[in-house]
Amino acid sequence: MAVLSVTNLSVVKRDRLLFENLNFAVKQGGLLYVKGQNGAGKTSMLRVLAGLVAADAGEVYFSQQNIQNCRENYHKNLVYFGHKLGINQTLSAVENLQFWCKQHQVSISVDTIYDTLAQLNLVGLEDIPVANLSAGQQRRVALTRFWFKKDAKLWILDEPFTALDTQGIDLLSNQITQFLSGGGAVVMTSHQSLRIDYPTDELTLEYRI
Repeated sequence: MAVLSVTNLSVVKRDRLLFENLNFAVKQGGLLYVKGQNGAGKTSMLRVLAGLVAADAGEVYFSQQNIQNCRENYHKNLVYFGHKLGINQTLSAVENLQFWCKQHQVSISVDTIYDTLAQLNLVGLEDIPVANLSAGQQRRVALTRFWFKKDAKLWILDEPFTALDTQGIDLLSNQITQFLSGGGAVVMTSHQSLRIDYPTDELTLEYRI
């Protein structure tokens, strides 16, 4: 059964048609890699899939239910990672993650937060304001949520590898592979070539003038 499916999806932005009549489905354990040049509508499409904005036409379904009719259940089973990191610059990494876990009803101990940050090579940086971290370090803090939301069924990732070094890319790639191998579904974009050893479907959006 498809975790996520869309029918006849169309989006217009500033009077320009980005794409129209898109139809696709992502099954359990499925990875969909969305490609296309800047301005083709990749981010707009992912925001529609995440339920953040409405499409101009078409429907999005989660487990065969329209996402507009199952919002609470959908967001419970979804992790969305967009261009904005969703972290508070004045809080520390630990404080940011504690807030995120409470907001998403995820039960994680402080020790687990420290241990996970250590896996992401943030030892010694856990308790200082994230404003003092580099762009790559801030991104690792934000990405830590993928180590915590164990019960999610769908990840929607918009350029998740941006600002990460080779080690960071490998860590996240391995985490994505583990999620997929456990039956999760992933829809993602990336400017970098994917370094994920996993069967991948591709969707290319053409730039429309």
